[in-house]
Amino acid sequence: MSDPQTRAGTAAALLERSLNRGRLAHAYLFLGDDLDVLEEAASQLALTLNCTQPVRRGETGIPLEACGTCPTCQRILHRNHPDVSWVRPEMKSRVISVDQTRAIIDRMNLKTSESAHKIAVFSSADRMNTFAANAFLKTLEEPPPGSVLILLSTEPDRIPDTLLSRCQRLSFASGTVRVDETVAAWVGEFAALAEPASPPLSGRYQLLGSLIASLGKAREAIETQLTAVSPLTRHTDAEASQLERWEEELSASIEAEYRRQRGHYAAGLAAWLRDVWLQTLGGDGTLAFLPAFAACTAKVAARLSPADARANLDAWESTQRLLHTNAQEALVLEVGLLNLKL
Repeated sequence: MSDPQTRAGTAAALLERSLNRGRLAHAYLFLGDDLDVLEEAASQLALTLNCTQPVRRGETGIPLEACGTCPTCQRILHRNHPDVSWVRPEMKSRVISVDQTRAIIDRMNLKTSESAHKIAVFSSADRMNTFAANAFLKTLEEPPPGSVLILLSTEPDRIPDTLLSRCQRLSFASGTVRVDETVAAWVGEFAALAEPASPPLSGRYQLLGSLIASLGKAREAIETQLTAVSPLTRHTDAEASQLERWEEELSASIEAEYRRQRGHYAAGLAAWLRDVWLQTLGGDGTLAFLPAFAACTAKVAARLSPADARANLDAWESTQRLLHTNAQEALVLEVGLLNLKL
C-alpha cells in the first residue's frame, strides 16, 4: 500500500505488513490531526483492496499497491464506485445521523457489484450521534462477509468505547495534542491550584467539586438535547413495547454521550500531566495547552522528578480505566486526584 503522506508512513507500513500476512481487519479506526490525511489513507486502502491490476501482491495474494489507472481505481478515486461508500456529517446538523448510518448498513449487506470488498468510510466518525452509533454497533460486531469498515477521526475520545474497542487502531497523527476549549479552561484551573508548592488539600477538593459540577451540567444538557430528538417526543401514541425500546435506547444514548464528555476532562488532565513530565525531561511542556499555562507547568515540573511525573501519568491512566467500570464515579475521581504528586 502506498504511503499517502510522509508523516503517515509508520501507520501505512504497519497496515501493509498486516495485508502482506493476510491479517486484514474487518474494522479500522484511522486517528490523526488532519482529516485530509486520514481520507487519503482510507482512499488508498480502498484502492489497494479492490484494484484489478495491482502493482504488487502480498504472500497471500492480497494486493499491496494499487495501479491507480484501472477503471476500478478511477471510480474509487472519483468517489463513484458502487462498492466504496463515504459517509460524512450532514451539512446543517454537522452530525452523522442514524438515517445515514442505516442506509450504509443496508448497502453493506448487499453483495458486491464488481469488487473483492465492500468498503464503508465514516469520515469524522466522532460526529456520529449516539443513535447512529447504537445502530452501527451490531454491524461492527457482525460485519457482512467481505466488508471493511473504516472510521476516521481527529477526536477519537468523542467516539463511544463500544465502537472503539471493535476497531483496529492506526495513528496518522503528527504529534500535536488537541484539547477542547472548555476542557482546557478546567485544566487551567487545575494547573493554577497545583502551582503553589504543597497545594492545600482543600484546593484539590475544590477542584473535585468544580469537576463534578461541570459534569452534572453536561449530563443535564445531554439529557435535554437527546430527549428532544428522540422518537419518544414525536410518536407518543406508539405501542407500549416500542415506547419501552425507545426509552432504553434514549437512556443508553445519554449514558454513552455523558461518558464520552467525561472522558474529555480525564484526557485533558492526562495531556497536561504529560506536559509536566516532558518538562521534567527538559522537553517542550506546552504541547497540549496555550503558552499561558507554561508558567504553572514549569513550576510544577521544577519540583518533581521525572519518575514522580511519570508516576502521575500512570496513576491517572489507572483512574481513566476505572471510569470505564461500574465503580462509583465520585470516589474514583476523588482518589485519582488525591493520589497525584504535585
